[in-house]
Amino acid sequence: MSTTSSEDKQVDARSDTMPPSDPARAASEIAADSEDTVPVRYYEPAADVGPVPGPTLLWLHGGGFIRGSLHQPEAHDVAGALARQGVAVATVGYRLAPPPGLGWVRSRTGRARGRFPLPLDDVLTAYREVSARSPEGVILGGASAGACLAAAATLRAADEGLRPAGAVFVYGFFHSEHPRARDPRQRSRRHRRISHAPWALDVMNRNYAGSRGSLSDRLAFPGGHELAGFPRTLVVNAEHDNMRASGDLFAAELAAAGTDLEHHVLPGTRHAFLNRPALDEFATTISMIAEWSHDG
Repeated sequence: MSTTSSEDKQVDARSDTMPPSDPARAASEIAADSEDTVPVRYYEPAADVGPVPGPTLLWLHGGGFIRGSLHQPEAHDVAGALARQGVAVATVGYRLAPPPGLGWVRSRTGRARGRFPLPLDDVLTAYREVSARSPEGVILGGASAGACLAAAATLRAADEGLRPAGAVFVYGFFHSEHPRARDPRQRSRRHRRISHAPWALDVMNRNYAGSRGSLSDRLAFPGGHELAGFPRTLVVNAEHDNMRASGDLFAAELAAAGTDLEHHVLPGTRHAFLNRPALDEFATTISMIAEWSHDG
């Protein structure tokens, strides 16, 4: 497994034909030629929308830190839908952690897997690349585990003097130990009552962190740590979701730190609705993000 620092990683551009059926997809992509290269896919605003001034949204998919890709709806469809509303978007194929107990398993892309801080290193590599192309700044955002990574990247970028223009978190979690929802109506339903049980989510976090010390690192799980100076932030949580307890608590922590915060809980929704583009809540959230991005 490579331990190359983010500063030493290569980011190689290659041209890519824009498919007629997907006018919002950008014409360039960062090639994933080796485990030290970070895939970044660009989505420019659709031609009929025209360029809309504003920051680029650097968007991270979810997947419990162990799965997910640039091709899943939570990445590709979200980015395309936002581009059609005039938001420039870049998605990142950050390194995935190995499944618990299966450290030898490679990701579907063939890249070596890696626990914290390697996925975060990938995001910062992408942030620098996107920032160089985005004179109006970069918003860091993501869904589920991607939201956790985006929050950590926001802190690390600020530490390095690369202040993001904002942050967007959708049904994210942010604490090393998942808070328990007191109200049964806020908990996950159906199969996610088991797969997203708090104890299972805690196992997922420990697997990503890799050590007890990393669990308490603010750049692994920002929840419960100092958040002063955090940029303007949009938080959108699902109503029936065990991860909502962490998302709501993190929103409260941001507000207490003086963050310019907009926080929504979408009624009747469940975790991972951005992976289902036909749902009304998908369109609602895309509109929220686009409006919030333009207002900044």
